Amino acid sequence: MNLPNNDQADSDIQDEPTKTGFGIWREAVHLTTGGIYRHKNTDHEYQLLHLIDSNQATFKNLKTLRNEILSVHDFNNVRSKQGASVQVHADEISDMDWEKAQKRYMAIKPLMGDSDIRINSWSGEIEKWASECGVSTRTLMRWMNAYTSTYSIASLLDKKRGWVSGNRRLHDHIRELIDTVIQEYYLSIQRPTVEATIREVFKRCHQMGWDKPSKNAIRYQIERIPEKDHLKKRGYRERAKNKFTPKVGQFPQVDYPMAVIQIDHTPADIILVDDKHRKPIGRPFITVAIDIYSRMITGYYISLDAPSVTSVAMCLSRSILPKQELLIKHGLTDVSWDVFGIPQKIHVDNGSDFRAESLRKSCALHGIGIEFRPLARPEYGGHIERLIGNIMHKVHELPGTTFSNIKQRDGYDAEKNAALTLDEFERWFLNYVTRIYHQSIHSGIGRTPNDQWRIGIFGDGVEAGSGLPVIPADAQTLTLDFMPSFERTIQHTGVTINGIHYYDPCLNSLINISEDKQKKKFLFKQDPRDISIIWFFDPFLRQYFKIPYANQALPVMSLWEYNQLYRMVKAKHGTVSEGLIYQAWEDMQKLVDESQKNTKTLRRQEQRRKTHIKSQDVYQPVEQAALISEQDCAVSGDMTIQPVSQTQQHALDNDAPTYFEDIE
Repeated sequence: MNLPNNDQADSDIQDEPTKTGFGIWREAVHLTTGGIYRHKNTDHEYQLLHLIDSNQATFKNLKTLRNEILSVHDFNNVRSKQGASVQVHADEISDMDWEKAQKRYMAIKPLMGDSDIRINSWSGEIEKWASECGVSTRTLMRWMNAYTSTYSIASLLDKKRGWVSGNRRLHDHIRELIDTVIQEYYLSIQRPTVEATIREVFKRCHQMGWDKPSKNAIRYQIERIPEKDHLKKRGYRERAKNKFTPKVGQFPQVDYPMAVIQIDHTPADIILVDDKHRKPIGRPFITVAIDIYSRMITGYYISLDAPSVTSVAMCLSRSILPKQELLIKHGLTDVSWDVFGIPQKIHVDNGSDFRAESLRKSCALHGIGIEFRPLARPEYGGHIERLIGNIMHKVHELPGTTFSNIKQRDGYDAEKNAALTLDEFERWFLNYVTRIYHQSIHSGIGRTPNDQWRIGIFGDGVEAGSGLPVIPADAQTLTLDFMPSFERTIQHTGVTINGIHYYDPCLNSLINISEDKQKKKFLFKQDPRDISIIWFFDPFLRQYFKIPYANQALPVMSLWEYNQLYRMVKAKHGTVSEGLIYQAWEDMQKLVDESQKNTKTLRRQEQRRKTHIKSQDVYQPVEQAALISEQDCAVSGDMTIQPVSQTQQHALDNDAPTYFEDIE
């Protein structure tokens, strides 16, 4: 590979302003009692003592030894050089233990140049300093080596107090031998006992001349065998079939929140109006996700664009990230939606948008499995279909509804009665989700989705909770991972994607780099809702950078709008250039301004453009949203709505809230 000449590159851009990128942080944070975590803002280390709810926990500040109630979303992992997470057993460590670890840390700080005192570890000063600390030089160096392996004060705790590195202590060859014995010997129809299996492991270790593992290590490996495999392979196939094969109309067993979520799309049964003239613009599309265990709605995406892989990606990333900022931006400051975390698996139908390679890769980066609905197996899709049916049942109460069939629609003019903008409809949807659906008894589980979620996380004295779901360490990395990607070479003019040129000085040092006599291709990401910038990943700096249009005169537009303009220009001129695209855009805007009041298609296009632009920005909190309909009702299907109030309020405020997407 011909790498860039750093001296030349520096001279080329030395007068350019320095551009700061951001690195990839594709790490999951699994908060567990006793774990040691680093606060994002203060960089202090804390030990998690007790989960209060889905958003807050009691933490011990390992610097001050004070207990504090903090948000669980403000912490990242503390990692060792080997990638092990830092974890200790909370019940076994007292304040005295932490004070001892703090004293050890203060003793080694001068050795690392991290205090007012500076000690040269390669001179005789270290012996003098060790004597002042009341320990030997060897002990002092051992403490420093332990600390620098993780840069966590927890590494300075006494080993006997339960320090756990996070890595499995077994050597790989011993672990493989145990797994082999389990598969070949223990999981057989002869059903040997655990003790017999331990003896078999010891025998094979002796034959290989290896040290024996502990009995507990072998028992631990056996206990990790899934019950289904345990039953089937030890001769209990019928029992396994009866317990784990789903019955007609039932989804396969799901035992904890975010084990499986289902995602699907639907056109909403309602005509919306634009937010300028309040004239009809047509039906929106909803992509929604549901957690099978709790029936909680985990995420959604509402758009005027037809369902696509982008809709799925946006819904999935919203499912994973916290929702509080989203609620605040829509004026919902008095409700909660405490659902977040990386799902183990998503369950979808066989549509092309779900089979896109980009979605598969994005899910793989975060350990999310994709499972497609088997043909002729209705029990695999019932939950999401019933949820969509329930949502549409409530939509039928709104002005401008198209209902679901001709009989219901008889005599009702949906366009004439249309009243809600896209912003207002989304605010209505959030109200319905947080105030009614999550708070109402669900017939499939016998309790509210909120209660089921809480039991799944924290337990209830009968069922053991699974703990908080795994949280992504960095929301921006997650969002970028679910954006469509491209590979392109970098030329003197920058980079070209879909016929549009992009340029920034940060590309200068990578122009025409070759690899194996071929020009090297680099990775770029693009948000289809706003193609005015792309994201460039620099493989040498391991960071992402924003790259804008090379021609700053081009307007902000979505990929959908660009493709429309491209087809128009191609048909009219036979060729396409940025100048012609810009002129077509100007002509289109003039036509929209002149015809918007009378043409529904143009109003829809303009509203779609506004929505795409708004979705890129973060706005100030808006006024409190109006309550949705609270009429006494019972929704058919899998959910029963309990009476909430005697009032009914279909009309929303005319001042629409700001549309907000929780995408950085």
